[in-house]
Order: sequence, then C-alpha cells, then structure tokens
Amino acid sequence: MHVTGLQIPNAITKSLQILAGKVSETRYKLAEGAIERLFSSTLTRATDGTIFVITGDIPAMWLRDSTWQVRPLLAAANDLEVAQLIADVSKRQIEFVLTDPYANAFNPTPDGNCWHKDFPDQSPWVFERKFELDSLAAVLDLAIRLYLEGGFTNHFTDRFNDAVVVILNLLEREQNHDPNTYRFERQDVRDFDFLSHGGYGSTVAYTGMIWSGFRPSDDACKYGYLIPANAHMAKVLEQLAQLPDEVFSDQASKDRALKISGEIKTGIEKFGLVEFEGKQIFAYECDGLGNYLLQDDANIPSLLSLPYLGICTESDVLYLNTREFILSSSNPYFFSGEVLAGLGSQHTPENQVWPLGIAMQGITSTSAAEIESCLQYLENSHAGTNQMHESVGKDDPSIFTRAWFSWADMTFYHLLLKSVNLI
Repeated sequence: MHVTGLQIPNAITKSLQILAGKVSETRYKLAEGAIERLFSSTLTRATDGTIFVITGDIPAMWLRDSTWQVRPLLAAANDLEVAQLIADVSKRQIEFVLTDPYANAFNPTPDGNCWHKDFPDQSPWVFERKFELDSLAAVLDLAIRLYLEGGFTNHFTDRFNDAVVVILNLLEREQNHDPNTYRFERQDVRDFDFLSHGGYGSTVAYTGMIWSGFRPSDDACKYGYLIPANAHMAKVLEQLAQLPDEVFSDQASKDRALKISGEIKTGIEKFGLVEFEGKQIFAYECDGLGNYLLQDDANIPSLLSLPYLGICTESDVLYLNTREFILSSSNPYFFSGEVLAGLGSQHTPENQVWPLGIAMQGITSTSAAEIESCLQYLENSHAGTNQMHESVGKDDPSIFTRAWFSWADMTFYHLLLKSVNLI
C-alpha cells in the first residue's frame, strides 16, 4: 500500500513566497508548477516510511534522477520536515542499491514491470538494469549532502553501512573490469541502447577509474571510463571518508573509499585530460588505451556540471577551458538555433536542446547576463505547457520529447533560486 502525493512542507511554501517577490510572475508560475508536480505526482510514501520518486512521465525511480530532483529542497534542509523527507528518499535509494547495485531504475513494488527484461534473473523490483556509475555516486551524494548542508543524520543506518560495502565491492571489481561480470544485449533497438562488442563493451585497460556500461543519458558508453561520473564518484568517496565517526564509523570502509578516490583521481589526471586547440580540457570518455571522446551531454553528471557536483570551482582554469569547448560548435551535442541554444544528447534527435542542460549552464555560470539568458531560454522552451520537457527543437519548441520531465523541472527551479541568491 502506497500513498501517492505528499503535502508541500511549510518551509518550501515559504521559500516559494519569498521567490514570488523576487522574480517575474511567469518564472514564478513555472517554479510553483515544478514544486506542485514534485509533491503531488512524483513522491509516493511507502508503508516502510521511505519515499519513492518517479522521474516524470515514466512510472519508475531512477537513482540518479531522484537525487537531482530533490537536491534543490536542500536549500531548506535546516527545516526538520524537509530534511526528513529527503532522508526518506535516501533510505529508499539505499534499499534499491541493496536489491541490485547494477540497476539504474526501479519499480515502486516488486511487480516485474520493466522497460525491457534484459537479464533472466532480473529482480522484479528492477525497471531497468543498465549499469551507470553515476547512479551509485548520486546515492552517496544525496546522503552525504543532507548531512553537510542540513546536519541531518538519521539516514545513516546499518542499511546505509551495508550499502556502502556493496558499492565499494562493486567499484573495486569494476576498476579491474572483467567483461564476463556484466553483459548487456538488447534486440531491435538503437545501437546505443546496448553494449557494443557482443554486449561486453569496448576493451579497456586498467586506469584506476571505474568502468561504466552506460551514461546518465542511459546510452551506452563508447569507451568504458566516463570522466564526469568518475570525477563525481571520487568526490563523494572522499567526502564519505571524511565523515565524523559519530555519523559514519566504519573505518575500514572509509579507508577503502579514500584509496579508491585517490586511484580514480590519478586515472583522470593520466588518461582523462587531453589537448584541444592548444588548451588542456577534460575528455568525456576514455579507455586507458589511448582512445578518448571529445563531447559533452546534457545529462548530469556532465563535464559542464563539475562545479555543481563540487568537483571544482566555476573559475577553475581547466574547467573554463573545457566549458569553452562544451558550449561551442566543436562539441557535437551543442546546438544553436533561432529560439534556443544549449546542450543536447545522443539520446534524442539532432538539433534538440535539453532544458536540463540550459539550466546547468546557468547554475555553473558566474555571469549574471549568462544566467539571465539561460532563464529566458527556459521560459521559451516549454511551448505553452508550463512544464519542462526532456528535449526541445532549437528552432521550434513545439517539437519536444517527453511532455513532463521532473528532473528538468527541478533543475530549472534550482537555477531560479540561484538567480536571486536563495540557494
């Protein structure tokens, strides 16, 4: 038995009231709608007290999406009701990691519903079992960020400790990736919906980084080491190791986390930095064998989102070099049109810009003019629907994918809060 829809906490209502006095009515209505949909339509309270979060118009919970959907609520995490709500999302994520740490999306009940049953022994809880490193980093991020920003600790339970061990075991295994550990094939679909080379993915060499089958777009990696996901994982592992003992006391796990974090960082420095037009920038993917991919994708973690993830500052020179590349025609997934400009994705048609990417460009900017430009683009992106889509035609916003994408809704909300210094 699940209860769909939750009441908006008073602290969030007050935040909206403050926002109403600082932004235009048009922007306020978009923000209000994003919050109302989050609480009325995406959040479900389960009988065990945890909270299930659907991603929007697909009735499943992605570990990654759910983290970023509730992250803007952390601006009010000093309120006990808000903190407990986020903790209950974190606890649900932990249960899913313990169910299957290789899965990316889950069902509200073990009913066997799935995008596609790709494994004979696939858990009935699992909606999709694409191994995406960023999913596990997002789970750790939410739990740790709730403590760092809200001082909240009741989600650090024995189940959390167990999940950390499961995650660390998987990370160590995938640092030394054995193709036979994970194979993903799917018939009669786009070639990036399954792994190449007979479902095993391309060959990689040891780098210290963690192999990932898929990107945060749910598209297959071309090369096995996804740099933004690895950078994010290195960051959250370092934070985990630095938690005080009264919050997380498993010293063995702390030691392992710090060791893996250092190995990932060394791998990124050695294999993930490349020269482009005389400047050093981050590659998007590499394989440790000399091959790498120069691009960025709207989905988070992206190279564009590195400051948002806490990996570097917005003024970091390496980041700024990379950002210059990302937001240019040199990036095959940057599209500029008559109405919109921003990051797209292999996941959606060419010349479709993702509101998610536009919002992230604004969130990671130090320029008031650029932030305002991103907000204007987002206002122009929804084609009168007053909700954020997955991707939108750069010349015609009435062409879009996914009518409602809560992750994009809430990233717009995050940007709007930032634009008036409320986050």
